[in-house]
Amino acid sequence: MNPIKHVPNFITCLNLLCGCLAIVSVGLGDPLTTAYLVIAAAVFDFFDGFAARLLKVSSPIGAELDSLADMVTFGVVPGLMLLHYLTGGIQSLNGVQAFFQNPLLLIPLAIPVFSALRLAKFNVDTRQSDSFRGVPTPASALWIISIPLIIAFMPFELSWDLESIITSQAFIISSSVGLSALMVSDIPLLAMKFKSFGWKGNEARFVFLIISVVLLIILRPVAIPIVLSLYIIISIINNLFLSKK
Repeated sequence: MNPIKHVPNFITCLNLLCGCLAIVSVGLGDPLTTAYLVIAAAVFDFFDGFAARLLKVSSPIGAELDSLADMVTFGVVPGLMLLHYLTGGIQSLNGVQAFFQNPLLLIPLAIPVFSALRLAKFNVDTRQSDSFRGVPTPASALWIISIPLIIAFMPFELSWDLESIITSQAFIISSSVGLSALMVSDIPLLAMKFKSFGWKGNEARFVFLIISVVLLIILRPVAIPIVLSLYIIISIINNLFLSKK
């Protein structure tokens, strides 16, 4: 038995472990730690595929395991985080009956539902080998976990209360609905998978990464939703112009 072939799956399992810990964390009312765990999971999610390509040990089982891990970390956890902000803390709910008393509480749970649809669609859509159709679940999750990061690490003072805006009922509900729709949309988006590290063929990827790093250095967590919006814009430009060269 070659132990090397299990390395990518081991990394994927670290992603899943982070997701499980994040569920516990958000349930305990600690969204900031939850955000750190999702970021760690995103790193593992990137490197499991990278390791599989580097070691040339990709397998159908690895692909399915990756989707299952992503469902927990980038589907369930973000939905629970939005629910946390909508309710002022999940631990404050008086059981499942709270959802029947206030059906609005079900809206954040659209994120895990549409994440499942997104991942299932990705697994059977042959068009998505080199590019994505719809916003990937990790991108949606990073948008959501930027909320506690912005609150904790706002890099500058504003004359208006940003925290009250991004934790408001209107923002949480609109984020739930908007991200759910984007995940299952048919918008062609750029896949951040480098088949080579040369400039040719990777122009859009390098431009996106460079701009993203600059924004993150200057704006820190505030840059995360901006970077996601930039990702969609650059993807559209790449699809319309660069990919046709």
